[in-house]
Amino acid sequence: MTRSRAAAVVLVLAAPFLAGHADSAAAAACPGNADALGTARSLAVDAASTPRVGLKQFPQTLPLARKEVVLTFDDGPWPGTSARVLDALARECIKATFFLIGRNAAANPALVRREAAEGHTVAYHTFAHPLLNRMSLAAAEAEIDRGFAAVDAALGENASAAPGDKPGAGTRFFRFPGFASSPALLQRLQQRNIVVFGADLWASDWNPMAPDQELRLVLSRLEAVGRGIVLFHDTKAQTAAMLPAFLRALKSRGYSVVQTVPTGKAVSGP
Repeated sequence: MTRSRAAAVVLVLAAPFLAGHADSAAAAACPGNADALGTARSLAVDAASTPRVGLKQFPQTLPLARKEVVLTFDDGPWPGTSARVLDALARECIKATFFLIGRNAAANPALVRREAAEGHTVAYHTFAHPLLNRMSLAAAEAEIDRGFAAVDAALGENASAAPGDKPGAGTRFFRFPGFASSPALLQRLQQRNIVVFGADLWASDWNPMAPDQELRLVLSRLEAVGRGIVLFHDTKAQTAAMLPAFLRALKSRGYSVVQTVPTGKAVSGP
């Protein structure tokens, strides 16, 4: 047997032990929930190598293994529902990415700070949620920057400099409202070291439905594709109510959660 073949056999035989060890480590890191789903790993993303991701909008997505998911939430923070979403994630020790509307961040700064303090990735979704492809390039970029400034101010960070323009500045994540991008804006954001997120699947939670109906819908879509970036809205009561059952279903079906982290920008929290 060759050395490489022997190494492969050892890895195959050890896989069940390694998986069990990882599960134990995740449980140990989640006080009060010995059966927590946990966050399996973090994935650093930068605009140089991964300028835009999400197969619903772009031809490429994140390099995820089968049954790995990235959980993302749009449009918050919102009183009531965002806190319930954060509570559900905390119970399972899950880290997600929140794409925040600037005016909502300005109105609810404590929720923005809670997201950061609990280790989630804080990202951006304009100031007032317009369709940017219907605006001039200058007006669209000004709207994006206003959203950056409002979220950064809620976090207590310096919002005086245009984000992403300084050499060495950390990567930022941005999602277009309605996925309404344009080639010029995509090029400009890549130049500014800003990664554009689309999604690989979504819960369609902008449509009114019962929580159990949303749960069945998103699980069926996830099973069909097997991995990917999932889009929710933490402004929706039905999503906040559905989320605990969704996280438990991920656990029972053998899925792992990956947190996306901007390259060069530390994420705080436990």
